[in-house]
Amino acid sequence: MIYKRFLYAFALTLGMGVFSYAQESGIANDSVLRMEQSAQEAKDMQAKIDQAEKEAHKAEKAAKKAEKAQEKLEKEAKKIEDLKEAVIDKKEDIAKRNRKVNKLQEDMELDKIKGKLSPNDIDKINNKIEKEKLRAIKDKEKLRKLEQKLQKS
Repeated sequence: MIYKRFLYAFALTLGMGVFSYAQESGIANDSVLRMEQSAQEAKDMQAKIDQAEKEAHKAEKAAKKAEKAQEKLEKEAKKIEDLKEAVIDKKEDIAKRNRKVNKLQEDMELDKIKGKLSPNDIDKINNKIEKEKLRAIKDKEKLRKLEQKLQKS
């Protein structure tokens, strides 16, 4: 009988030990699994964050590129507008110089008729006329170059 009790107590102790060990290893395995899952979730979240940062960086680059292209277009439009204004100004300058040459010639002819001009005065007026004609020719050349630039753009 003592032997049976001893055997019974021994079996009970052994059974409790096995069951409690099984529960402990299950708890340990469960916490290890949870830690592994947490680590995996953290890696996944970090990968998503990295991907989002890359996409944001790409979008930022694209926005900067578009902004630069817009600035370039605006700069080109301003350049063309400036060329157009320069062409108009040169045409006005040429017309003004031609009017001045005509006026000098008319005044010289009138003064010649009236006899107010000496030969030196006539030479001076002719020199002024020639200078104005040369300036008009230079302005015409500049106008031609400006119009070529305008055609290219």
